[in-house]
Amino acid sequence: MSQHPGPEEMRVGTAEREEAARLLADHYSQGRITPDEYEGRVLAAYEAATVGELRPLFQDLPAPHPACFTPRFTQPVHAYRQPAAMVPYSPKSKVTAGVLQIVLPFGTGRFYTGHVGIAFAQLAVAVFTCGIGVVWPIVDGIVLLANGGTDPQGRRLHD
Repeated sequence: MSQHPGPEEMRVGTAEREEAARLLADHYSQGRITPDEYEGRVLAAYEAATVGELRPLFQDLPAPHPACFTPRFTQPVHAYRQPAAMVPYSPKSKVTAGVLQIVLPFGTGRFYTGHVGIAFAQLAVAVFTCGIGVVWPIVDGIVLLANGGTDPQGRRLHD
């Protein structure tokens, strides 16, 4: 089997080089490095092939440093992940909620699902806009029919 390279031997790409140059420009604008140091470090950054070649350019500078200096994974990539816990379905129906929102577009479907705050907001918008605001509950009803939703306890509405 082949050995994985260490963090210092990891190759850098154009994005990492450009990030290093941008950060060096920030340090230069803050007066932390002289114009000659800036020019030399930027040239070295664009010539760098590995993280180990970029690191000395920031050794004497405070944060921020390029993102490639921090490890990306805290655990191995092949680590086992437990499946998410199964959340039970709500006794409420997404079809009923969606149809109520479309047929009675004053937040009725949201009252049904238990989202009283959203329901009162939809009702208030519909009343204060003299009926123009019913677009919101109608679109909300279509979204409920297409994607479903949740009840106040976070349970998915059943089909």
